[in-house]
Amino acid sequence: MSAGLPRAWGDPPLRGVLRSQPEDFIVEEILGYAADGSGEHELILLEKRDANTAWVAQQLAAFAGVAEHAVAYAGRKDRHALCTQHFSVHLPGRASPDWGALAVPGVRVLQAWRHGRKLKRGALSGNRFVLTVRAVQDDRDAGEARLRLLRDEGAPNYFGVQRFGRGGDNLDAARRMFAGRRVPRAQREMLLSAARAHLFNAVLAARVADGSWNRGLSGELWALAGSRAWFGPQDADATLLARLGAFDIAPSGPLWGAGDSPAGAACAALENGIAQAHDDLAAGLAATDMVHARRPLRLDLRTLQWQWSDTSLELRFSLQAGSYATAVAAELLQDIALEESAA
Repeated sequence: MSAGLPRAWGDPPLRGVLRSQPEDFIVEEILGYAADGSGEHELILLEKRDANTAWVAQQLAAFAGVAEHAVAYAGRKDRHALCTQHFSVHLPGRASPDWGALAVPGVRVLQAWRHGRKLKRGALSGNRFVLTVRAVQDDRDAGEARLRLLRDEGAPNYFGVQRFGRGGDNLDAARRMFAGRRVPRAQREMLLSAARAHLFNAVLAARVADGSWNRGLSGELWALAGSRAWFGPQDADATLLARLGAFDIAPSGPLWGAGDSPAGAACAALENGIAQAHDDLAAGLAATDMVHARRPLRLDLRTLQWQWSDTSLELRFSLQAGSYATAVAAELLQDIALEESAA
């Protein structure tokens, strides 16, 4: 993990190999609703192995004979993994293709239904993960203690390295875009997302360092579990602390947009200070039409289960949409990178 993104619970107690093969990183997308059964869109559930989400969408478009923008998905999934994921294909006035005839390496259509609307980005409930760590070394008792701590107390909700591109290239490209370089619309969305993620990670890192990431600051904005809603500024009282302990709420961090942080007191001072330290990114985001939003600082890991073998460790857990399994692994395993950037 790069400097500036501290772990919440101290140095990771274990070493091991997380992705020796795609089957060691299994992701199951949880859409949260069923298909309508009719409509102009085909809702597809497929399995992809060692395949990029955007590339799979291109293959579906080519097979169905539609433009690439007719294919949609709720979120990108790890390439070096075995994933089940949903896509929608807009087919107005057309019959459904024979998806069983799709011949794309690493891709297999599992089910398809008619549906009345396209998939929207972020419109999913969450993801289930099964991670297998091989060649596990070091103190198993310390690993067991860390796993119990993660299950009971959670982990920092860092954005993962995937958000920033290889070597942090997305951040460099975002800075060039904010300086006036024109980019395609699809790339613009990705670069804005990377800039927001970097500012969020910087805020979360500061709050992990001062110990407030899982307990709140004065002027806190609180994220409601299972939704994108938040409330405050409000200092923690007995009622809020009880809700915090029950994982009903969590402290939140900024997804930067126009204007200063809507937090108050110490929370606002910290966030505005981070924005000033990264003024090229914050000013670039503020100049867009993006609305300031919030993201929980803490991951709820009460679903975490694990099983040891002689030389491996299997982890099973669920995360809300937009959260990263690597943020969990980084609290347990050494040499897990979360953000690659020169910033």
